Amino acid sequence: GVTFRCTQGMRYIHNSPIRHHGHLTSRNCVIDSRWVLKVTDYGLPAFQDLQSIATLVRSAKDLLWTAPELLRDCGLLRRGTQAGDVYSFAIVMQEVLLRGDPYCMLPLTAEEIIEKLKHPPPLIRPSVSKQTAPPEALHIMRQCWAEYADMRPDFDQIADRFKTLYHGRKSNIVETMFQMLEKYSNNLEDLIRERTVQLDEEKKKTEQLLNRMLPSSVAETLKAGLPVIPEKFEEVTVYFSDIVGFTTISAYSEPMEIVDLLNDLYTAFDSTINHYNIYKVETIGDAYMVVGGLPERVRDHAEQVATMALDLLHLCGKFKIRHMANATFATDSSCGGWSVGLTMPRYCLFGDTVNTASRMESTGRAYRIHISRTTERKLRQAGGYHVKYRGEIVLKGRGRQPTYWLTGKQGFNKALPSPPRDDE
Repeated sequence: GVTFRCTQGMRYIHNSPIRHHGHLTSRNCVIDSRWVLKVTDYGLPAFQDLQSIATLVRSAKDLLWTAPELLRDCGLLRRGTQAGDVYSFAIVMQEVLLRGDPYCMLPLTAEEIIEKLKHPPPLIRPSVSKQTAPPEALHIMRQCWAEYADMRPDFDQIADRFKTLYHGRKSNIVETMFQMLEKYSNNLEDLIRERTVQLDEEKKKTEQLLNRMLPSSVAETLKAGLPVIPEKFEEVTVYFSDIVGFTTISAYSEPMEIVDLLNDLYTAFDSTINHYNIYKVETIGDAYMVVGGLPERVRDHAEQVATMALDLLHLCGKFKIRHMANATFATDSSCGGWSVGLTMPRYCLFGDTVNTASRMESTGRAYRIHISRTTERKLRQAGGYHVKYRGEIVLKGRGRQPTYWLTGKQGFNKALPSPPRDDE
């Protein structure tokens, strides 16, 4: 639409007493308040002659719209010609089609381009791909910048060609703008859909990470912006394990070897505990802590944790890496659970049971599952578990307490590693 309006304006000038423009560029094609293109700055050479005003020297950049024959003849350059206006119109077309400056696709300075235009061969013209505009529009543009002036069409012919191109439809810049707005709107909708999909994917990743850090019920409460109210659990089973001789292993290992060891071991542990209704609390160094009976209250938490402990003991018995380690396990029951903090929230357990389980773990033995009297009673009530009395041990803050070894379970046929011979 813009180029067609420019054609109409130039046809009017060429059919008027002015006869030609002389220095048509995109800079003197302006849009008025009614969105109509107007051609300005015509008739300046005649006005300058009447007023005896010297013609200003134009820079190489200002001459990029100028026809080659005018560049070679200073007299013609000052006055301009109709064929020269047609050439300038072709350069304006290139600007409209590519939305860029004249010859913007060429890695040359304005001075170099002007020099090549003055002294061909080879001929130098803007490069416009076939995908940029309809073939007929590209054909019109290339005819308009023909090297020989008499081979260029006049603006009457160009206007007729544009009418054929538009199939008789009136070209209106407002219609063109609405078409462009519709195109941009469609592109924006596609972009919004794409960004929405990406946002949903990132949201899912965030939720998955949050659910790994916190119990799902606590995570949902935090996502809803609600405070997490501390809960008291009357009866749970806590499980601790660590790697026997971890300090010695660390002393004879490279840091990355320790990282690989813990990563391999805990990845295997995580895969195993997924088969049980228990919650992994945390891992600190070589310590691994899980709990049964919270945040979801279940009646068989002791059985769940005990069977899981046997499964993990079986896993440790066949765990083969460069730095083999034996794990010690301890379990007990009854504690409370809370989510603590806002910036880096953690689901933490507090209570005497946690302390007791931790102390039992520290008095355990390699390849042994050390359980408290409370856990032993629950397993005996459930039936099917093989428990051996260890004897009384001194627990800090609790005095002498009877404890037991969990050695197996009826129907549990996986091989378990044998404890060291010097074990109690």
